[in-house]
Amino acid sequence: MSKTAVSPAAGQLPAQPAPPQIPGATAGFRARRRRPGMYALAIALIAAGGSGGFLAFQATGERTPVLAVAHAVQAGDVIKDADLIEAQVQLDLALKPVLAADRDKVVGKRAAVALTPGSLLTQGQATTRTLVKAGERLVGIGLKASQMPATRLSPGDKVLVVATPAEGQTAAGEGGKQPEPVQIAARIVKVGEKQATTGDTVVDVAVPSQFGPTLAAQAATGDVALVVDAPGGS
Repeated sequence: MSKTAVSPAAGQLPAQPAPPQIPGATAGFRARRRRPGMYALAIALIAAGGSGGFLAFQATGERTPVLAVAHAVQAGDVIKDADLIEAQVQLDLALKPVLAADRDKVVGKRAAVALTPGSLLTQGQATTRTLVKAGERLVGIGLKASQMPATRLSPGDKVLVVATPAEGQTAAGEGGKQPEPVQIAARIVKVGEKQATTGDTVVDVAVPSQFGPTLAAQAATGDVALVVDAPGGS
């Protein structure tokens, strides 16, 4: 007896087999669904780190207005408002700069040292004291290049002002020897600019009061020379 094949009912499609199950597919799908959240968290952390770096840069890059030197000011000269400019720098307290807000406290004072254009003005470079001390007199001496060292003179240098009378003006001493030239210890207060017409340079020196008139009279003749003293006056 032969078996008869059973045909599907009219209008019905044959049943389709269920697709095979792949191990781990469901877990992988769920993992992929979690990735956008992880991306968002990573972006948030990066943004937070960037903001922190920006704030740190802002803190370390902060600028402070301070005073700088616009024009050269000789030691002992009065500091004028036009001699100063405002500069923006990262504040370093070790440099002891003068803040721009203290401008009125500096203008009108004297420069304790020579101020160079482009440099920052620091505390201690402006003073209310004059560079001529009690018991001293200030004498200006006009000198030619041959009457002073080629080495640059600076305020505070110790020098000897030596009388150099013309030949025949000094009487011979005992035994026909020429007497020792008169010399006066002095301290440089200011070195003026070289005059374009005469080539002379006026040097202001401070000397003990008792030698002021003598030096002034000698300087008027032009028969003087400057000798730089050794450090310490020795």
